[in-house]
Amino acid sequence: MSINIAIDGPAGAGKSTIAKKLAAKLGFVYVDTGAMYRAMAYHFLQKNIKPEEEEKISLECKNVNITITYENGEQQVILNDTNVTPFIRKEEVGNMASATSIYPKVREKLVELQKELAKTTNVIMDGRDIGTCVLPDAQVKIYLTASVEARSKRRYDELCKKGISCDIEEIKKDITERDYRDMHREMSPLKQAGDAVLVDSSELNIEEVVAVIEKIYKEKCSL
Repeated sequence: MSINIAIDGPAGAGKSTIAKKLAAKLGFVYVDTGAMYRAMAYHFLQKNIKPEEEEKISLECKNVNITITYENGEQQVILNDTNVTPFIRKEEVGNMASATSIYPKVREKLVELQKELAKTTNVIMDGRDIGTCVLPDAQVKIYLTASVEARSKRRYDELCKKGISCDIEEIKKDITERDYRDMHREMSPLKQAGDAVLVDSSELNIEEVVAVIEKIYKEKCSL
């Protein structure tokens, strides 16, 4: 039986960074849901479907199969038995993914594929609704959060390091607004699953958060 770890939480809490590091440490597959949306978008582009053609996109979803594997520690995204990893980071693919991810049929198909992958593989998945909707039966559920101040400071430092001029108050405002949107959206709003363990990373560094979640995993799975 496969083991699933679901990590949910607001923007800027460090979910993807933590999930990738934990997956590498435990030998699990990190399911990059964003890469799956991009692979789906690449398929639509290959079929010459326009982003506004929702009906065509919805119909085409049934012809898509996407999975994620790892070779030499590197993620490989497989679309209908073809490795599309080199192609999905192009700008036009990202734009298509952004435009089509709002369609219910796209989301339904990807959630179905993610559930199938989790049935046979030890996975770590992060997002906004993994523990509540995508993997409701995950053995380990984490709600990873941090204060708005801590998340704003992290984003501010990240942008400054890249030489990008920014205003920390504007970043704080953006994060607060995004939290509200994520928590109040109609489809699968962000919320802590009833059986999820709350982990506040405000005062912790990346390695400390990984250690905390690894300990929870070992306690939950009796390892």
